[in-house]
Amino acid sequence: MSKRDYTLKQMIEMKACTQCRLCAEVCPAVSASGEGMLSALSRMKGLRQYLKRRPALLRRLFGEAGLSEEAQKKFGDDVFRCTLCGNCQEVCPVGIGLKDLWLSLRTDMVRSGAGPAKIKTIRDNLSESRNVFAEDNAERADWVDGMRDAPEDRYLRDKAEVVYFTGCVSAYYPVAQRIPMDLVRIFDAGAIDFTLMGEDEWCCGFPLLGAGLGEMLGSFVEHNIDAVLRKGAKKIVFACPSCYRMWREYYPRRFEIFHASEFLLQLVRENRLPLKPLQLTVTYHDPCDLGRGAGFFDQPREVIRAIPGVKLVELGHSREKCRCCGGGGNLEMFDPALSSAITAQKMEEVMATGAQAVVSACQQCVRTMTTYAKRKGVPIEVMDLVQLVHKSIVGQTS
Repeated sequence: MSKRDYTLKQMIEMKACTQCRLCAEVCPAVSASGEGMLSALSRMKGLRQYLKRRPALLRRLFGEAGLSEEAQKKFGDDVFRCTLCGNCQEVCPVGIGLKDLWLSLRTDMVRSGAGPAKIKTIRDNLSESRNVFAEDNAERADWVDGMRDAPEDRYLRDKAEVVYFTGCVSAYYPVAQRIPMDLVRIFDAGAIDFTLMGEDEWCCGFPLLGAGLGEMLGSFVEHNIDAVLRKGAKKIVFACPSCYRMWREYYPRRFEIFHASEFLLQLVRENRLPLKPLQLTVTYHDPCDLGRGAGFFDQPREVIRAIPGVKLVELGHSREKCRCCGGGGNLEMFDPALSSAITAQKMEEVMATGAQAVVSACQQCVRTMTTYAKRKGVPIEVMDLVQLVHKSIVGQTS
């Protein structure tokens, strides 16, 4: 174990768990799989046992029997069967910083050779293609070609006040590409001076952290900062909460950064968007990184309520208690069946509201829920907040 893997605070927190089991009660992976070993409580115990195999100082600190080689491999796999939703941290009565601890643990697993084999794929994809999907990064802005009303410059301008950082999911997944298409149309409607980065945009780096590959992050940060500086931009807008949080927490503060929900709210408050009535009942799903992670609960709801005719009904679990969609933490790459099972539980809760549509403010949440709804024939529309606002601007009724 490298000293870089865990902070002193985290070492102390490992002994602070009271075994209250509240984390197990709110864990989406435990609920969907029925496997208690996926809970934070069990993972904390496994971590202490794992560290028992380490240097003398750690063996003295954690006086428990160490894991066998077989148990260590199983533990390494289970560490990545987690969406990193942060619900365990939200309910922890001791205030343990569990989400950061899980990221440190993933780093430790990878450095120790105990992580899943899929880690190599993630490393190779990001090293070679600069995105987690191994797509051609030169095609990052090709979604613009699907727009009949795209300008001649395809939104790739030499200079602009605002950079729209698209994110990997919206750039490459057709089911999510309506989000950037509608957001640039909203920018046009609001007379925003903006540009895309195209192939100069690299992954924000979140998949690297989720895969325990944080040591690779520096080159991605440096490249993206330089690319925005070359545009002369002062502001960056993100529709992806994970991209937004990465720039807020891991990038130097060189620019004003906005999640799309707060940028849209600003435009609404300034009366810069011609919102038309929509007769629609919606429920809102709080993305984990935007809600619990960044504290954005009111901004998306205020935007929704600003649209005439739209009725908002809340989920049974909302705001800080909102349940994960199943798409976080790279889980789909490590255990797609578990990811789908978590999504199924989420969609059951959505359907129970009686809403006509579920709105989120995250391209990954939209992609995950849309894919599940289409596969299972779930009769509800899934859309991003950006798409809802665009529907209102154009007066779209369906």
